[in-house]
Amino acid sequence: MLKDGMHMETIAIHKGYDASKHEGSLSVPLFQTSTFSFPDAESGELRFSGQEEGNIYSRLGNPTVRVLEERMAALEHGAAALVFGSGMAAVSSVLIYVTKAGDHILCSRGIYGCTFGLLEMMEDKYSITHDLIKMDTEEMIEAALKPETVCIYVETPINPTMELVDLEAVHNVAKRHGLKVIVDNTFSSPYLQNPILMGADYVLHSATKYINGHGDVIAGILVGADEEDMSKLRLTVQKDVGGIVSPFDAWLMIRGLKTLHVRMDRHVSNADRLMQFLKKEKLVEDLYYPFDPNNPQYPIAVKQMKSGGGIISFSVMGGKEGARHFMNSLGLIKIAVSLGDAETLIQHPATMTHAVVPETERQAMGITDSLLRLSVGLEHPDDLIEDLRMAFKCLNEYLSTQDSSAAVI
Repeated sequence: MLKDGMHMETIAIHKGYDASKHEGSLSVPLFQTSTFSFPDAESGELRFSGQEEGNIYSRLGNPTVRVLEERMAALEHGAAALVFGSGMAAVSSVLIYVTKAGDHILCSRGIYGCTFGLLEMMEDKYSITHDLIKMDTEEMIEAALKPETVCIYVETPINPTMELVDLEAVHNVAKRHGLKVIVDNTFSSPYLQNPILMGADYVLHSATKYINGHGDVIAGILVGADEEDMSKLRLTVQKDVGGIVSPFDAWLMIRGLKTLHVRMDRHVSNADRLMQFLKKEKLVEDLYYPFDPNNPQYPIAVKQMKSGGGIISFSVMGGKEGARHFMNSLGLIKIAVSLGDAETLIQHPATMTHAVVPETERQAMGITDSLLRLSVGLEHPDDLIEDLRMAFKCLNEYLSTQDSSAAVI
């Protein structure tokens, strides 16, 4: 049996599963079933009324999914977790749960494009308004609050600019005003950052990314600090909206979690190598990485993150066409819009993940036409650097044909 005080690496492999109850199976069994039979009619009534524990229907709970929930709750230092069919199902469920018509949500100025689209929809249909602001200080956060504000929604690091939000400052403001704090922790994973320890009420992940880590699952996870609150969310929004995950996808994520710490260490070490290379490249105009000592927000990074993660954003010379030519010149690194996979991926946020955001708001978020987001994978760093080097060589040749002053001789 696991005891309190186990290290994260051990929890990720063992928490929530007792092999002796499953004929000694080392691997968590896959309960690939939609429903469960009751021993008698009386038991069915008791389970539906909540007077008896037991499985009913996989939309309401599944043994395989339950192991993943217990494991994620422990890794994020939460009381309970819920697993959803996508990251956006987790985002929409928690926002539906904490808001009602006429409420206001205060957001970090950069958020995922689909989260932005959801907020726009909530405003259009239900008059649930939102504001996206810089959260550099408690005073800035406090000044943006409205009487109808009910929660503060934060990404940190922010997708794709890697801007950081000081979670301690957010918590201090939220506590003074009785607001819920929701943190999208996708870019860090629980291995690098634990927002609940810094006062967050809810932490969510696009589990498609680092939690699974192998590019073969779409899923989301929500972890809450209060067990009773999470139980209410399970029995209302998750049950009735129905954005659940399949048992097989949960099983794949359980398998992925076992190597989370190993993968994250390699993502981080590779990202550090690539950051050092990119900082010396003359065709890189700006570079954004939390653990870059030259980053003005570096003190925030070291305060709340274990390390900088596996995502680097940078802008190249040549604007949109320069960025496009650079991506098209890569061979090993793939153009794709996910992150956290074993493969290194690159994408152009302005025309891909954040295309739904109007241009003026994209610019305010810092998402320029020359910005690229690089998800550093698990390949040998020398091979990745060589691929980048060749792409920069091609970009330089392209720029020399467009404007001789832009090329680096």
